[in-house]
Amino acid sequence: MTSTTARRRPYGVRSAPYAFLLPAITLFLLFFALPIGYAVHLSFRKVEVSGLGLGAGARQEVWAGLQNYTDALTDSELLNGALRVLGYGCIVVPVMLGLALLFALMLDSEKVRFTPVTRLAIFLPYAIPGVVAALLWGFLYLPDVSPFYFVLERLALPQPDLLDGGPLYLALSNIAIWGGTGFNMIVIYTALRAIPAEVYEAAKLDGASPLQIALRIKIPMVAPSLVLTFFFSIIATLQVFNEPTTLKPLTNSVPTTWSPLMKVYQDAFGNGDIHAASAQAAIIAFVTLALSFGFLRAANRRNKQEAAR
Repeated sequence: MTSTTARRRPYGVRSAPYAFLLPAITLFLLFFALPIGYAVHLSFRKVEVSGLGLGAGARQEVWAGLQNYTDALTDSELLNGALRVLGYGCIVVPVMLGLALLFALMLDSEKVRFTPVTRLAIFLPYAIPGVVAALLWGFLYLPDVSPFYFVLERLALPQPDLLDGGPLYLALSNIAIWGGTGFNMIVIYTALRAIPAEVYEAAKLDGASPLQIALRIKIPMVAPSLVLTFFFSIIATLQVFNEPTTLKPLTNSVPTTWSPLMKVYQDAFGNGDIHAASAQAAIIAFVTLALSFGFLRAANRRNKQEAAR
């Protein structure tokens, strides 16, 4: 009896990790891998209509090959949406990460008081859902209901329309920066707190000022966290959807295809062309994967070169 139990224990111990992973693997396959595979399958097919499209068998799903991908790559609306997102990202990513790094360095300073309250105040906007945040800022951008425009009017100052033309990029970027800075700040601040105190003490003994410590010690040592936050920010920028979609009812300056994901949504649920939308989504996913992989590979190569020195 004892020998049988002893023989069974190793098998149970070896299989325990797989038993714990089984629910996560099942959910991943059902709600992530399977939808992606089905979307890729749809991207290679199209609906062929015969006659007036009425009656049984008038609409059939047939093999389309690469036609949906060719149409997507030559679609001017999709390309224009990509250019808009590029301009949007050029504003959001550097400003958001710069503010996150600045706030993290300030909170890590010994002279700052009420650090927990300040840290929570900076992080709190990230806890607000993106749709709610975009809706709140959208009403603040409207001249008829915004208290900012009321103050500008009383002070006889210019009242720019933030929901039209070039300022629209600033309005959308402000929502993303306001909501995402806190998360990136927490990531960088956590990396700063992990730096041994002996490093700072040695720098102070060498006569380094707080600014020199920040520039020559803190920032280089949190470089991996900066790479991580940059990586997340790039992905979030390429997938921008909530902000322009929420602001669209408030202005005529945001078309239904303002961003690539909005174009996918419009084709899938507005035009009813799920096959073209699947091809566009696959292209967006591939571009995101390629940019992320290329950036991480370049960052790893740089880290290896610095370590070799």
